[in-house]
Amino acid sequence: MHIERIEVRNFRLLREVELRFDAATTVIVGRNNSGKTSLADVLAKFLRDRSGFALHDFSSACYDGFCTALRALQEGKPDEEVRALVPAIELRVAIHYDPANPDFGPLGDFIIDFDEAGDTALLVGSYALKGGAIAALFEGHLESDFGGEGATILAEHRLALFKDLALRVPQLFALEWRAEDPGDPSNVKVVAATAIQGLIDCQFINAQRGLDSEGSRETDVLAGVLEGLFASASLLGADGEQRDIAESLERAVSDIQLKIDDDFKAQLKRLMPTIESFGFPGLDGQELHTETSLDVQRLLSNHTKVRYKGYSHVDLPESYNGLGIRNLLMILFQIVGFYRRFRAAVQAPVVQLIFIEEPEAHLHPQMQEVFIRQLGEIASKLRGDDPGHWPVQFAVSTHSSHIANETPFSSIRYFIAGSKGQPVGVRCTNIKDLSKDLPGLTKASEAFLHQYLTLTRCDLFFADKAVLVEGTTERILVPEILRKLDAARRQAGGRAEIRAQYITLLEIGGAYAYLFEPLLEFLELRTLIVTDLDAVRLEAVKGKRRLVKRPVHLSETTSNATLKRWFGKRPTPAELIAMPEADKVRDHLRIAYQLPEAVDTNCGRTFEDAFIFANPGLFGIKGATPDERAVWAFDYVGNVKKSDFALRFATRSKDWTPPLYVAEGLDWLTAAPAVAIDPNLALIAAAALVPPPLDAGSDQSEGEIDA
Repeated sequence: MHIERIEVRNFRLLREVELRFDAATTVIVGRNNSGKTSLADVLAKFLRDRSGFALHDFSSACYDGFCTALRALQEGKPDEEVRALVPAIELRVAIHYDPANPDFGPLGDFIIDFDEAGDTALLVGSYALKGGAIAALFEGHLESDFGGEGATILAEHRLALFKDLALRVPQLFALEWRAEDPGDPSNVKVVAATAIQGLIDCQFINAQRGLDSEGSRETDVLAGVLEGLFASASLLGADGEQRDIAESLERAVSDIQLKIDDDFKAQLKRLMPTIESFGFPGLDGQELHTETSLDVQRLLSNHTKVRYKGYSHVDLPESYNGLGIRNLLMILFQIVGFYRRFRAAVQAPVVQLIFIEEPEAHLHPQMQEVFIRQLGEIASKLRGDDPGHWPVQFAVSTHSSHIANETPFSSIRYFIAGSKGQPVGVRCTNIKDLSKDLPGLTKASEAFLHQYLTLTRCDLFFADKAVLVEGTTERILVPEILRKLDAARRQAGGRAEIRAQYITLLEIGGAYAYLFEPLLEFLELRTLIVTDLDAVRLEAVKGKRRLVKRPVHLSETTSNATLKRWFGKRPTPAELIAMPEADKVRDHLRIAYQLPEAVDTNCGRTFEDAFIFANPGLFGIKGATPDERAVWAFDYVGNVKKSDFALRFATRSKDWTPPLYVAEGLDWLTAAPAVAIDPNLALIAAAALVPPPLDAGSDQSEGEIDA
C-alpha cells in the first residue's frame, strides 16, 4: 500500500492542486515562495498535530467566497446553499492497495465502495463551518452593502467583515474526516481524526534542525535524538533486541538509584541544617530528608553528550564536527527513530510518510547527490526483504540543483506560483508533474535532458529566468553584457535590477537547444535562446554538393537546427533578418540570432563576427565596401580561438558594445511586467493579522507569501 496522490484546496498558495506521490521517493522542487512549505504545513495540520487554522491559512483566491456567501444570506437563500459558498480547506488523500490481498489492516474501515476491482481508498479531511453556525459567522454584517457605488464603502465593509472573520473562523470552523467512495462522492462515511492518524503515520524532518551554535555555547542535538530512539525502544511493541537494550538501560539506572538511596541520601542529609536549632515554636518534629530520582530519558536529553574519539584519549564535543556531518547524522538518526517507532506500534499504520525539508543544508554538492541516491537504500536496509515490513514513502523538498538533477524526471514535482486566471494580485501554486510525459518530449530526448542536467549541474528548476547560449564565448560574455545593461539603465535614471534577478545560464550548442523547448514550456520558465544564424551555401566540394560556411551576404540558408525547428522551415538569411518580433516569441520563450547593427550594414553569422560589427574600432576592420568588411570579419573569426576571444573582452578590455541581437533579447528577458495589487486584498490581509484566540492553536507559521 502507498499514498497515490493528495489534493489540496483553499490552503494558502495551494488553491486547488493535485500532487501524485512516487511509491518510494518524491522530490519537490521550485523557486522560493512557490508553495513547498505550504504543502508541508497542510500535511502537518491534517495528518499529525491537528493544530488550529486561521483566516490567513485560507487561499487569497477564496476570500471573495466569504462575501459571496454573505450576499446569498442577505438574499434569503437556503442555509444549504449559503454553506456551500463558504470556503473550506480540504485535503484529499488517495491510498492505493492491492485488491488481491485480503489483509487491508486499518485501511479496511475506509474501503466503502463495492467495486471488487477497485484499488483506491479515498480519505477526505475538511476544515469547514460547523453546523448551525452560519448566522454566528456573519453576525453584525447582514446590512453590509457590497454592491454599492464607491470603493470607500466597499473597503470599509470588507475590512469590518474580515476583522470579525479572523476572530470567528477558529471558533466556528472544525476539522472533520470522512471516507469517500472514489466512484460515488455521495457515498461517504464519517471517521474520527484519531483513525486517520492510525492509518497514516506522517513524520517531519524540518529544515531548522538546531545544528548551528550560538556564540561559544555547544549545541548537542544528537543526544536529543538518542532520547527519541530510547523512547521508541521502550514501547511494548518494540522489536525484541531494541526492547532488551531499553530494559538494560533501565536496570543500570535502577542499580545506580539503589546506591543513591543509601550513600548519596545520607551525605545530602548532612548538608541540610537541623531545624530544631532555629528555636522557632512549632518547627519541632519537622524532619526533612532528600529524595533523588533518575530517569533514563532525562539522562539522555540533559546529561548525555555525543563525543567523537580524539587523539590521546581526549574525546571531542559533538559541535567540533562539521555541520554537514552532523546534519546528515541527525537526518539518519531520525529516520531510524521513525522506523523503530513504526515497528513498535501495536497496530502499525498502513503507510509512513516522511517529509524531509532541505536535506542539503551544510552538505557539500557530492554529499547531496549521494544522499538522494542512498535514501531508498537506507529504507531497504532497515526493512529487509519484505517491503510490507516498513511501507515508507519519502517526500523531499529541496532547493538543491544537485539533488534535483540526480533525481529521475518521473520522481520530480515542480511547484510554480503564478497569477494566471486569478483575481488581480492573487498568486496560486500550480504543480507540474514530470512523471507524466512532457508534450513533445520523446524518451530519447528525456534521457538526453536528464543526463545534461546531471552533468552540468544546472538549476532550471529554481531559476526565475534562463538564458540558453551556443558556446564558450556567449557563456563567458553574457554575464558581462548583463552588467553593462544594468549600468546603462542606472545611468538612464532607472533601477539596476537585472543582476538581482535569478537568471541561470546554460551552454547547450545550437544543435540541442530545441530539445529543451518542451521542458522550458512545461516549467513556464521565461527563457531567451541565444543561437547563431549559421549562414551556409550549397557548393561543390570534392565532387559532392555540400553546405559550406560563408558570410551572410554570400549565403543561401541556415544550418542551425534550432532555427529550422522554430520557424518550421529552412529560412534564408534575408528572411531571418526581416523576421518580425512576434515570430521570435512563443509563450515564455524568445529566440535571438544575429542582426545588422544598423540599416544597410553587415550582419554576423556567429557571436564573434557580430561582436566585431558592433565594435569595429576595436578590430581595425579592413575593406572598402560592406561586403569586403564582412569577408574580412569571416576570415578573422575563422582564425581566432573562441575562449581567448571571450576572455580578452571579459577581463582585459571592457570598453565595448554588446551585439544588438543579444541586447534586444536580454531586454525582453529582464523586462519585469508590473504586478497590479487588488486593494481589497491588502484590507483582508490587514484583517487577518488579528491574533486568533488562544485555543485556536499556536502553530501558525506564515509559509509562502501568496498575495
